[in-house]
Amino acid sequence: MGSPPNAAPQPEPTPDPAPTPPAVPVPHSAAGREGLAALLAHPERAVVALDFDGTLADIVPDPAKARAHPGATAALARLAPHLRAVAVITGRPAAVAVRLGGFDGLPGLDHLVVLGHYGAERWDAATGALHAPAPHPGIAAVQAELPGVLDRSGVWHGTWVETAVEHKGGRAVAVHTRRAADPQHAFETLRGPLTELAERHGLIVEPGRLVLELRPPGMDKGVALADWVRETGAAAVLYAGDDLGDLAAFAAIEKLRSEGPGGVLVCSGSNEVTELAERADLVVDGPRGVVALLGALADRIESRS
Repeated sequence: MGSPPNAAPQPEPTPDPAPTPPAVPVPHSAAGREGLAALLAHPERAVVALDFDGTLADIVPDPAKARAHPGATAALARLAPHLRAVAVITGRPAAVAVRLGGFDGLPGLDHLVVLGHYGAERWDAATGALHAPAPHPGIAAVQAELPGVLDRSGVWHGTWVETAVEHKGGRAVAVHTRRAADPQHAFETLRGPLTELAERHGLIVEPGRLVLELRPPGMDKGVALADWVRETGAAAVLYAGDDLGDLAAFAAIEKLRSEGPGGVLVCSGSNEVTELAERADLVVDGPRGVVALLGALADRIESRS
């Protein structure tokens, strides 16, 4: 049956409103906002680089028990296929970071690289290959003398030593004070003696969150990040870190921004390190906030597809 002769015309159905793009935190600086806009406009020309401990993984008393934050690998696997590449840049051995992060064989992370020991080592997800140079001879000498230095300092009890053989692949020695009776006092007490020890053997000391790492000079996240960005030819880069060792990566991005590529500096916030937050374009709530940021970026990019 047709409509009655005097029936009013039926209105056209109202189309569903377009979905609102997912919210991505807005950097407070103009340079950070420009970098984020460049990343979102052309993600295929952008790269994301992240520290591991304190950024993708929560800081724990025993670093051997650290694991990627729940949701970190899933967020990375969603975001990475839209990007030119993804990197994890860490002071840990590359193989250890791969194991603790659960990165090996993860679908969606074919273009992931892990730059371990501040770039001295490299693991490529596409091939599973690990490339590493010979260790610095000063590491073995430092490791042999370290027990005596700690004993003379009077803070040996409760101080946890990350030995080269077990955790640093012969490339660095890290002394953690987080489990000492007074962690900050132990940290400050050891800083001078460990600096003297490192200098005698051609090494430097890198302070961190209740950790002092003795390692060869010329190894830092800034050098590793700048080399990797040039290798990828990226037009935009986002870097997230949490510790003093990440300041070199921040400096590298600031230099890159002056040369053309856009950049975003993200601090995985903590109350133990304030220097990074003061330099960052964006501060998030630790690894949980980093995971949320990665997910929001993936949501925004996918909503435009």
